Amino acid sequence: MPQTRSLFPALRTDTPCHPQVVAYYFKQWQGFHMPFHTHDATEIMYTIQGFCDIELQLSPLQTERVRLKKGEFILLDANVSHRLIVEDEEPCRMLNVEFRFAAHRGVMPSIQQIAAEEKQFSSLLEVETSYLVLRDPDEIYHVMKSLVLELDKAADKSETMIHLLIAQLLIRIARLRRETVSNSLVQSERYVKQSLDYMHQNYDREIQVKEIAAAVNLHPAYLQRIFKAVTGQTLIAYLTEIRMEKAQMLLLETDIPIADISEYIGVGSRQYFHMLFKAHTRFTPTDYRKSMNKHKAVYPEES
Repeated sequence: MPQTRSLFPALRTDTPCHPQVVAYYFKQWQGFHMPFHTHDATEIMYTIQGFCDIELQLSPLQTERVRLKKGEFILLDANVSHRLIVEDEEPCRMLNVEFRFAAHRGVMPSIQQIAAEEKQFSSLLEVETSYLVLRDPDEIYHVMKSLVLELDKAADKSETMIHLLIAQLLIRIARLRRETVSNSLVQSERYVKQSLDYMHQNYDREIQVKEIAAAVNLHPAYLQRIFKAVTGQTLIAYLTEIRMEKAQMLLLETDIPIADISEYIGVGSRQYFHMLFKAHTRFTPTDYRKSMNKHKAVYPEES
């Protein structure tokens, strides 16, 4: 993960400001390895054709590399060391726009005023990351292209139009990020449900996390991360709960010998089962069966 910081630290001020484009260009690259560099402008690097890699030095000990394919872009905060890498296989065509935040002037609303009105844009300003990588449904590119074409006009370019287009660009990026996060959450919840179904159907075996992950076609570490995010529990903790609930039911409602119940719930060691059960219920399996049976005798079920 990127280091913890807001996406636009320059906006952490009460002084009204607005984005001001300082550089923009279309460029086709092939067989190019850019040296690491930084600049004091926020940058949007959009891949129009082919693919490229962006390597980021987020700290002296933290380097990350992201791949941008056609239709993907990176929003990179100012003063983050980075470089572009394009291999020889095929050319990569890109559109870059760089902007800084300048003191607010004119009649257009400031960034702070826009954030006060647009909740999704406000949430973008609070993102704790140094960069975002997003896939464009074809909206971002058209706004970027309109912006650079307006900037290229000599005599008749409109500063008002430029401000409107930059504001539209940032708001659309904010909305796209929110949609991406929402879609990712929906997908995560689907994987979690599949994992839950698998555990409920296979708790009687000595299953491992890697088996659950294989059943839903995910890497074990990734599945564990999203499962904890959605449920607040680890996979093993949830599986243990299922097993202990089944053990309680078997002790209470059946005459299965206590020595055999561990096999019914996928816990190979009887000693380990006793330890888990007592930690879960504060009773040993024997005491639980006795106490529950005594309770049933005192309060018999209505016929």
